[in-house]
Amino acid sequence: MSLLSIYKLYLSPNKQFLKKLKNVLGFVPGNIALYKMAFRHRSAAKILKNGSRSSNERLEFLGDAILGAVVAEMLFKSYPYKEEGFLTEMRSKIVNRANLNQLARKMGFDELIVFDQKTVNFQSKHHSMYGDAFEALIGAIYLDKGYNFTKNLILKRIIKPYVDVHHLEITETNFKSRLIEWCQRQGKDVSFDVIENGEGESTKLFTVQVMIENETFGIGRDYNKKNAEKLAAEKACEALAI
Repeated sequence: MSLLSIYKLYLSPNKQFLKKLKNVLGFVPGNIALYKMAFRHRSAAKILKNGSRSSNERLEFLGDAILGAVVAEMLFKSYPYKEEGFLTEMRSKIVNRANLNQLARKMGFDELIVFDQKTVNFQSKHHSMYGDAFEALIGAIYLDKGYNFTKNLILKRIIKPYVDVHHLEITETNFKSRLIEWCQRQGKDVSFDVIENGEGESTKLFTVQVMIENETFGIGRDYNKKNAEKLAAEKACEALAI
């Protein structure tokens, strides 16, 4: 361990935070500010001089893309004869919000996330704050350590010990069916509507929104209509905690 790492762990003002983080990740971060940002929920966002709010939402956006790419490559190599639909569904099973929430809890994020206790029910098992922080952390690691380091960490310290890929393969996770069945039990009308894309976006990209009683509960985007519907249904299930 370098002298700088020893200083950070035992002498710096951030030593308690860094010790907890090292227990989770197995390494001492370089850019501490990035990791603190990754665990700052929007309810505890700071207002910057330029008027913007400092929370983990931008890192979450980046981390989502990095995680998706790493998992997609892993599945592509692990299942050389499976078609695109199977790979998409498996990726969704691994990176869907419910699964990321569970992963974050298992890894001990409870002690790291900063949030406003007056406005957030952190104890709710369905709360997306865990999964949001998980993705934001991936974004922070990527910016701090680079893609290859982040990829190896995801595969060796997260996927391998915490994700049973074979179990997920035989587990049915049909969010669309789950949502439709829930709406039927509740006596609510549900529809999956294709909406227009933004200006300049590919005409081959499908954007689907889930409408329940004329209210939008989820939006999914994919170059395959069925996959876009699945993604929209997943977000609706997350929003409704079903």
